[in-house]
Amino acid sequence: MIARLTGTLIQKTVNFIVIDAHGVGYRVFVPLTTFYELPETGERVALHIHTQVREDAISLYGFHAEREREIFQVMLGVSGIGPRLALNILSGISAPEFVSAILQGNLSRLVGVPGVGKKMGERLIVEPRDRVARLDAAGTEIAGERRFVSLERLKEDALSA
Repeated sequence: MIARLTGTLIQKTVNFIVIDAHGVGYRVFVPLTTFYELPETGERVALHIHTQVREDAISLYGFHAEREREIFQVMLGVSGIGPRLALNILSGISAPEFVSAILQGNLSRLVGVPGVGKKMGERLIVEPRDRVARLDAAGTEIAGERRFVSLERLKEDALSA
């Protein structure tokens, strides 16, 4: 399996990029969060890769941060979510926001992401909660973001009171 890919960025579109690694061009699907972090065409790039092998295709999904790839892989474990929808979710919500929404049970934040309905949002909150909690405990970056969101929520509650 391909876990990391480093090479020259030779094509850059919103849906996918092409990385030339020693003469081989790899098409890698990326979320918008990673797309905005990419260098200009012709420059070196390194991405964390999730490789999906099916009987009719091998697809690569690239992420700027390893934590984002881990969240993507957690999403794939939810029934009804494939790689395209998981990429769409990560394009509409950052990894720390996703973790925060799951741990706080914030259905409205998840439903606000294009492609996620009420039932899908409920599954996202229920099914991966334990795995997301373990990721949250392992990653201080995400835990710090969650505390920030909690402070914002506390402010909103205080203002509404």
